[in-house]
Amino acid sequence: MKGGKTKAKSDNKLGVKKAAPQTKKEKQAAKDPNKPKRPASAFFVFMEDFRKQYKEKHPNNKSVAAVGKAGGDKWKHLSDAEKAPYIAKAEKRKAEYEKNMDAYNRRQAGEAEEEESDKSKSEVDEEDGSDEEEEDDD
Repeated sequence: MKGGKTKAKSDNKLGVKKAAPQTKKEKQAAKDPNKPKRPASAFFVFMEDFRKQYKEKHPNNKSVAAVGKAGGDKWKHLSDAEKAPYIAKAEKRKAEYEKNMDAYNRRQAGEAEEEESDKSKSEVDEEDGSDEEEEDDD
């Protein structure tokens, strides 16, 4: 452990500066808003229904944590037969998500090809234009 401390001190003496880690906003800026959102798991599908029922029974309870804990406890005590409809809904959403992701990926690949072809066209146009200007100067 002492070796780690001396190493840190030696870095300071040498004036070595480490790159600042990226902030959360910088990481989030790279996300594409058109990308499909991941589907909810069976538990979260269950929680959609459970929240409604819980709020009807406990209208004065404003605690999100209490709803989550009650939902988690109930989910743990459900049998496989009782979980089956929620699992089926989750599988259906997952299949739809995969279909949407395939379409999204195809669009992204198509846009990338268009950008490459546009660049090559502009490079060719620029080269042609420069030749014409030289001819006009003669």
